[in-house]
Amino acid sequence: MLALLGFLMIIVFMFLIMTKRMSALIALAVIPILFGVIGGFGLKLGPMMLEGIETVAPTGVMLLFAILYFGIMIDAGLFDPLISTILKIVKGDPLKIVIGTAALSSMIALDGDGTTTYMITVSAMLPLYNRIGMNPLILTCIAMLSFGVMNMTPWGGPTARAVSALQLDVADVFIPLIPVMACGIIWIFVTAFILGKKERKRLGVASIQYSPEEKHTFQSLAATAEIDDFKRPKLIWVNLLLTLALLTGLFLSILPLPVLFMVAFALAVLLNYPNLEEQKKRISSHAANALAVVSLVFASGIFTGILSGTEMVDAMANSLISIIPESLGSSMAVITAITSLPFTYFMANDPYYYGVLPIIAKTAAAYGVEPVEIARASILGQPIHAMSPLMASAYLLVGMAGVDFGEHQKFIFKWALGTAVVMIIAAILFGVITF
Repeated sequence: MLALLGFLMIIVFMFLIMTKRMSALIALAVIPILFGVIGGFGLKLGPMMLEGIETVAPTGVMLLFAILYFGIMIDAGLFDPLISTILKIVKGDPLKIVIGTAALSSMIALDGDGTTTYMITVSAMLPLYNRIGMNPLILTCIAMLSFGVMNMTPWGGPTARAVSALQLDVADVFIPLIPVMACGIIWIFVTAFILGKKERKRLGVASIQYSPEEKHTFQSLAATAEIDDFKRPKLIWVNLLLTLALLTGLFLSILPLPVLFMVAFALAVLLNYPNLEEQKKRISSHAANALAVVSLVFASGIFTGILSGTEMVDAMANSLISIIPESLGSSMAVITAITSLPFTYFMANDPYYYGVLPIIAKTAAAYGVEPVEIARASILGQPIHAMSPLMASAYLLVGMAGVDFGEHQKFIFKWALGTAVVMIIAAILFGVITF
């Protein structure tokens, strides 16, 4: 009963947001409460929701100050030289722009952080898309696909969780996956080529000359008509060093992410806008974007809190595992890879890797399948997980690009599924997992 209720809740939730009958914010809060009441949990829902909100609170704080930090960097002009270089290379060719997006997002996603990947990629590329008149859904699609593959690095999260949950050596799990990830990146460039080719056919190659006045295209990012008044070209090296220090801190986990971004934001504001009135203007200019994203994060806490607290997620996992025929036991690694697509889409990483994966690994061991294969297989669903409505950074991406979450879901799904399928096939061919 709980499994059926959980699947119905996911279906109703996705139907409502993809058909635009309800906003993601409202659906994340209302739908799980409705199904929790139907399931007979009533007054028990309060503690579940609070626990879920407490779980996502650090992420919400981190995103709040990350948005403000990179907003300040955009206003100050940190990314102007990067964008100018890309402009010189891609000119007005939509195909080159999309391929450039894939290259940029793949490199930035090496840090394994979706927030950083999306912020820098959208900040650098959105003015180009707007200038040419390209579909911003292509930008969000390519950026998310890149993150979905690069998030498989040990510092990205899923690999570390799989390793710790099954008590394995990280090198045994990750190193064999490197050629698989390379195949995933190649597929992303193929996707970029296909989408870019279509945009070139639709728009043609624009013959444009970029003058200093073209900097006003950054208005779509800074949401101010006086953006040039806030440029700080003399501080570009200071801002670059601060940003590199922040990224180094992220890599080395010097401090918790929320604290890192809070400190970095405070320093960025003090260095670039020491005047109190200027600080207020810069913060208020990004407040709407920050509120939209952070509110979704806390609403997702209600969703995950009820999903976990009612044990719907456990019932859903067990129901899927129970339908696997005994004759397919030796193919548990491949089955794990395939089922990781829906599993990692409708649940967060923690409940999947710490709750579901040990059950799968124990079942697979009975058929002679090594836990290390199950760990590798479980990570292959990350391109689908990246587009999950439970991923806070997904809302940041669509918010910055100005696209509808449901439209983005419909646009990216087949490409994300294609990326996951390519990596699963590559994993089988390379012997990373056995069929």
